Amino acid sequence: MREVISRIARANRPAFHTLAPTQARAAYEAGSSVLEIAPAALRRVEDFTIPVRDGHDLPARLYAPSAEKLPLLVYFHGGGFTIGSIETHDVLCRQLAHLAGCAVVSLGYRLAPEYRFPTAAHDAWDALQWLARQAGVLGLDAARLAVGGDSAGGTLAAMCAVLARDAGMPMALQLLFYPGCAARQDAPSHRRFAKGFVLEDADIRWFFNLYAPCPADREDWRFAPLNAPHLDDVAPAWVGLAECDPLVDEGVMYADKLRAAGVPVDLEIYRGVTHEFIKMGRIIPEARQAHADAARALRHAFGLKERA
Repeated sequence: MREVISRIARANRPAFHTLAPTQARAAYEAGSSVLEIAPAALRRVEDFTIPVRDGHDLPARLYAPSAEKLPLLVYFHGGGFTIGSIETHDVLCRQLAHLAGCAVVSLGYRLAPEYRFPTAAHDAWDALQWLARQAGVLGLDAARLAVGGDSAGGTLAAMCAVLARDAGMPMALQLLFYPGCAARQDAPSHRRFAKGFVLEDADIRWFFNLYAPCPADREDWRFAPLNAPHLDDVAPAWVGLAECDPLVDEGVMYADKLRAAGVPVDLEIYRGVTHEFIKMGRIIPEARQAHADAARALRHAFGLKERA
């Protein structure tokens, strides 16, 4: 991990917060696969669109290792609600489908600043509901659904788990890689890892100022799941955190709040790694371990046999 951080420093690329959003997206896209593992070959990889409440059609991509009627993980990519795409998380979604033996649908929700809070939240929830209704048409098992995401996508997944409970939608698992959970970035880990650990405090402030510039919006539990009034009866959670990450403390706090509400939680903290490590599997063994752990949680939640 130190070598990765050193390489980033030597490359001397401009920080996201110094760029225009379009430039930041292009920079993230260009570097997103540099440290990724080789993409898994899958039986089904299909692009389609999902309609949402305002008539917009969102891009989505289905990954499936077989043509069977598989359970479904709906996945929301990270990127501070501002950068990231289906393409930047293509390898990760392929790997989860491959290792877990389930289908994965990756959603291209709309990004800030063109679309501010709560557009991404609406997009995520609308897409999940549509997929629950249309799973049979896609050849998937509507009775076995899970949500997942990393970073900002983890925030959206946690939110969807709460809304699914309220709507009476059965949900097998919420799969959260280092989710953003708090209204304010004041936990000790935000100070401890503010600079030099891949995701920096200045970038977080830039992302959130673009997505949710109004302070009242940041208190909304759809932005900050720790503010949810109660979490009883939401889906079981698998939470994978990075030890050297500004978001690690709020991830632990969210896992604790879930447990206090009686929700089964499997919490893994991967030592010595930073935010974004799950997309560094070529060089960081903890990334490959996190892929395997997340896939094992999905297989268990979906009632699938363990891989030999």
